[in-house]
Amino acid sequence: MTPSAVIQVKPGIGDVIWHLPFIRAIAAAAPGGQVTFFVPPSSGARELLQVEPAVAATIYFRHFGSELQRGINLIRLVALLRRERLRSLWILDRTIRPALAAALAGIPERIGLGLGPQSLFITNRGIGQEHFHDHPIDWLRALMMEMKVPLPSTEPDLHLPPAVLITVGNKFADCTRPWIVLGIGASHPDKDWPDAAWSEFLASLNTSGTVFLIGGPTNAARAQDFMASTHGMRIVNACELRLIEAAALLRLADLFVGPSSGPLNLAAAGATQAFGLFGSTPVLTYSKFIHAIVPDGGPAPGGMARIAPAQVLERIAPYLSRRKVQAQN
Repeated sequence: MTPSAVIQVKPGIGDVIWHLPFIRAIAAAAPGGQVTFFVPPSSGARELLQVEPAVAATIYFRHFGSELQRGINLIRLVALLRRERLRSLWILDRTIRPALAAALAGIPERIGLGLGPQSLFITNRGIGQEHFHDHPIDWLRALMMEMKVPLPSTEPDLHLPPAVLITVGNKFADCTRPWIVLGIGASHPDKDWPDAAWSEFLASLNTSGTVFLIGGPTNAARAQDFMASTHGMRIVNACELRLIEAAALLRLADLFVGPSSGPLNLAAAGATQAFGLFGSTPVLTYSKFIHAIVPDGGPAPGGMARIAPAQVLERIAPYLSRRKVQAQN
């Protein structure tokens, strides 16, 4: 294993994607140009980063749960970190437990944000407390600057196995272009677009291409309902694709529309123009491929219901007939 590692506690697929440029920057400055990546299993990082040159290995650990479970998780994390005999660990969050675990594991260099009590367990001075309420992406920008680690770009440009891209391309080879992927579902109901909005959007969407619905197996039945209520349009229920296959489809796609969720981030990581519905969450600004659609007054609780299908259709209209130039992965 590498002597350097990175740990991040956020559980989402999208979290892996926007952390990726920072992981690469840290790896580039590390001995051997690689790091070990510690992350919760719900992130899908092991599958997504299987051909990522900067990541030598992905190790899953559990972070959340009851107070008792968190204590058990802490003990297990200490054992994991001690086993790897690390020289340095970068903690890409302001949470305390990973920094405490690193100290208990005897890791000599513990680099963290140092926001709040975490400062007691890291060996660098951290970033200024004025960053405490910043977006996590801005925390990491500040940390790279503080540690004098070059950050060439925040574009994730996810590397995918060529065989998967070929397989997915062949699977849908008969589907007419352009390919428009819609991401239905989200990690929290308040981040999702209501069914009525999706139905109205699909009924008014004017395209000669193919629409793909993705959102994982939990949204497969929902996708079928949308398809049953839509006529005269080529729609594919792609909710059963494996995560790496969905990532490949999003790279091969010409356009993406969906809420702020894993698929939106995967689309941006595949250099696909991605229109994100930010009704209740802050707008993501790390990628030039993310185009934010927000309700009047900006994101707020309940804001997804205030994003009208007509508003989305107007924004994407100039892109509906565009074909993406596919670059080598």
